[in-house]
Amino acid sequence: MRFLMLFAFCLLLFNCEDKQSQKKTTTQTVDSTTVKQQTIKDTSETISEEKDSLFLLTKDNAMEFFLEYDKKHKENKVRIVTDFGNIDILLFNETKFHRSNFIYLAKKGYFDNTQFYRVIENYIIQGGSTDDRDVMRKRRYIGKYLLPTDTKRGFRHDRGVISMPSSDIDNPYKLASPYEFFITLRDVYQLDGDYTIFGKVIRGLDVADKIANVETDNADWPLQNVYIKRVEILD
Repeated sequence: MRFLMLFAFCLLLFNCEDKQSQKKTTTQTVDSTTVKQQTIKDTSETISEEKDSLFLLTKDNAMEFFLEYDKKHKENKVRIVTDFGNIDILLFNETKFHRSNFIYLAKKGYFDNTQFYRVIENYIIQGGSTDDRDVMRKRRYIGKYLLPTDTKRGFRHDRGVISMPSSDIDNPYKLASPYEFFITLRDVYQLDGDYTIFGKVIRGLDVADKIANVETDNADWPLQNVYIKRVEILD
């Protein structure tokens, strides 16, 4: 009798240990699966980030890219921060490619440490370029492309508008250089039809006037560099 009771007790103990072992194994399997799923997710995100970092804008994909970018990024106010003060600008929704391009570059940090490299008193200040190698490197990582003119929106080159200059390359259609811009300091209607107006200064036009008054060389380049510290998105 005692032998039967001892046998039954051992059998019960074995079954309990076996169930506990199965429970641990199941738990370990779930934990392993969770880790595996997390690893797959992390890898996917890394691949996505790498694709973004490798993406380059070209003459073939820029228009389609900014058309889609315009649908998701509706910001239209920016602040140009300089040593002379801030210039706030409202970007026009009507010129969607140029607005989207400016917002995209601002978010990429392209304008950081660029310069107002051409300034003419009571005429224009032109910025977005520099001879700094780091800025040139940024351009290579963003891409090489031009934007078409968009000049039939009813805007004119009144004092205080922001417009986009043509590229320096052989350019009979005056395609716009996407990395540069100029702000008019007086009415310059002779520029209408050739350059795309894509915004206007809403605060800080006096700052633009101060910049235009600095001493320059014969090529209108300031003798002391006038830096754009950064461009901030306001809205």
